Amino acid sequence: MKKRNPLGHLKKKMESVSQKQRIVITGASGQLGQELKVLLDQDVSKECFFLDRKQLPLDQIMIIQDILSMYQPDVVIHAGAYTAVDQAESDAELVDQVNHLASEEIALYCRLHGAKLIAISTDYVFDGSSSVALTEDTPVNPINVYGATKLKGEQAIQKWCPEAIIIRTSWVYSTFGKNFVKTMLRLLSERASISVINDQIGSPTSAKDLAQAIVDIINSGKWEGGVYHYSNEGEISWYDFAVAIRDIKGLNCEIQGIPTTAYPTPAKRPQYSLLDKTKIKATFGVEVTFWKDSLLRCLDNEELK
Repeated sequence: MKKRNPLGHLKKKMESVSQKQRIVITGASGQLGQELKVLLDQDVSKECFFLDRKQLPLDQIMIIQDILSMYQPDVVIHAGAYTAVDQAESDAELVDQVNHLASEEIALYCRLHGAKLIAISTDYVFDGSSSVALTEDTPVNPINVYGATKLKGEQAIQKWCPEAIIIRTSWVYSTFGKNFVKTMLRLLSERASISVINDQIGSPTSAKDLAQAIVDIINSGKWEGGVYHYSNEGEISWYDFAVAIRDIKGLNCEIQGIPTTAYPTPAKRPQYSLLDKTKIKATFGVEVTFWKDSLLRCLDNEELK
């Protein structure tokens, strides 16, 4: 009679677990991180680890690789960043640690351990002087500390992990976290009149849509490193965005369009940062939704306060 191995079932369970794709997501408490969690928690083929600033402090450069080694990821989605654009102007050293040097350490880990890397960057690597949609080959020239440190992060990633996928995005909003949509909902409800900048042009990005695009890329089985652009389709100003939010929600508030010069901020913003999405659509077959359709879906969410 064949003896039964009492540990057989445990071995099979461990083998089953080990076959799952292991993914580490940085910036777990951010808008994109939380949208990724909603999507990836439903995927039984993946074992995902969502790390916030406590679990992976991006300002503590020396321990980043050790922390990643604990999880042994097959894929790292690097969504963590210092994103307080105006505050960054007076906090340059910390911003460089988080956006540049931490990205370098993550890229080094992926290079050394054969992990794949998807890193999120920004339209703020551009100076805003263009008048046509920005391709991945458009010359970069950041005009604020945030944009400069994100660009250095991109360059470090490309140096150490050339197979990484870098996705630049813009004007991100979500039902999670703080963002323009939530701020406008509050102001439009509280005030009879507000002013919104009308000469900065681009396109908003639903973090939910961006999260889906990232998951689709991972699931596609196709991996082609490089820089890609992703935002929702369409070309609008912040003023247009605010008007759409007001009209969709049926709020009674006057919105006055004003130039950037009428609303000075510590950090300069690009005047024009519309991203061309041709490359990401052609390479990975990613579908890009029109900005107003994504906004409608977000504003229809009962969890949006």
